[in-house]
Amino acid sequence: MEQYKKEFIEFMVDSNVLKFGEFTLKSGRKSPFFMNAGAYVTGSQLRKLGQYYAKAIHDNYGTDFDVLFGPAYKGIPLSVATTIAFSELYGRDIKYCSNRKEVKDHGDVGILLGSDLNDGDKVVIIEDVTTSGKSIEETFPILKEQANVDVVGLMVSLNRQERGKTQKNALAEIRETYGIETGAIVTMEEVVEYLYNKNYNGRVLIDDKMKEAIDAYYAQYGAK
Repeated sequence: MEQYKKEFIEFMVDSNVLKFGEFTLKSGRKSPFFMNAGAYVTGSQLRKLGQYYAKAIHDNYGTDFDVLFGPAYKGIPLSVATTIAFSELYGRDIKYCSNRKEVKDHGDVGILLGSDLNDGDKVVIIEDVTTSGKSIEETFPILKEQANVDVVGLMVSLNRQERGKTQKNALAEIRETYGIETGAIVTMEEVVEYLYNKNYNGRVLIDDKMKEAIDAYYAQYGAK
């Protein structure tokens, strides 16, 4: 496992973004872990987060793209932080773009924030986590309505590796449905591998009991 992935797992825990216990997800599923990117709230956290995303995007897609698109609302700070980090780490000045939930009809009119989209632009979409793929269903039409762009891929922070609408995980479904590449900074499998029976800051976050709960969750909801 790459060093930045290990650091990112610790970063999620330190930022209170990744938690273990008993949680009810938006889907109604009962999960032994929960990831909430809304807990990144400080400047130093967003700076680090942007760097981790930039490294993962660079590993997966290189530097040959023009725009980083972050769907509203959580994708807005993600796209801003990551474009800054990409410039600092790789010397490539990527544009950021996000959508508004409602079209603005005065001043800076339209549905987009940040850069305009132009025909031929190569776009990477950035999100926190994708469980069902619903957000991409909303995002794709917005992008295509603005210009004839080439969506290079999607990058999320955590691949939960559970079923979407079929027996496959949501990222695999997106690849098949939209013909785009997908990637994640880390997978849940990597999180478990790194934290299982590991003493981190005086705590063992994934002990035998928690590992059993996670295994049982994936036995029920894991992707094939």
